[in-house]
Amino acid sequence: MGILLLEGGSEFQGKMEAPDRKALALAGGKNADVVIIPTAAAPDNNSQRAGNTAMKWFRTLGATNISVLPIIDKESADDPELSAELERADLIFILGGFPGYLDHTLKKSRCLDAVWRAYQKGAVLAGSSAGAMVLCEWYFDPTVKEIKKGFGIIKDALLIPHHDTFGGSWHSLYFNHISDIRCIGIDEQTGMINQRRDHRWTVYGRGSVTLYLNMSIMSYKTGQSFQFQ
Repeated sequence: MGILLLEGGSEFQGKMEAPDRKALALAGGKNADVVIIPTAAAPDNNSQRAGNTAMKWFRTLGATNISVLPIIDKESADDPELSAELERADLIFILGGFPGYLDHTLKKSRCLDAVWRAYQKGAVLAGSSAGAMVLCEWYFDPTVKEIKKGFGIIKDALLIPHHDTFGGSWHSLYFNHISDIRCIGIDEQTGMINQRRDHRWTVYGRGSVTLYLNMSIMSYKTGQSFQFQ
């Protein structure tokens, strides 16, 4: 099984260097195959620009093998060539944008199957904002203000990105409906990376990670670790 990096958004603005550099190192360093998925930015025709921004950012970290895959709709999500490239990746980064569109586009697709196979073989799987939200069993779709089923890699959990800005207000919209679901609030320009076996996570970046577990609220700052299974 691989390693997860979950980020709270506003990525690639300098202060996310710590988690991204750590993820790149865990993926094999500067020669790792880095693959960017810009699907969530497609609804407002922003996928190409977002992908190029991500590519430039990882180049500043020393990465030399970076590709942005044009997965923008259901047809491209089923492209066998794109899925083959994903399966060979050492680091897969799913960008932010519209979580509902991202979920709908990738679910039950060849490309998502390839992401899981790469992760199971040891790849680092990273997501920021919408890209992190859909990796959990549940996510909040702000477009329709509904809780939906995600990809389920983190069970019984729902992730709140942009927790220190507008995302924090989402919690009050659905808290009464999800008392049995664990919530993870991640600040902007902040990430959390897990370990392979012991379910421990470490916080990187400028902000905090806040856990809502039943009636308790716990917050962790950069450099601190916690257990979350």
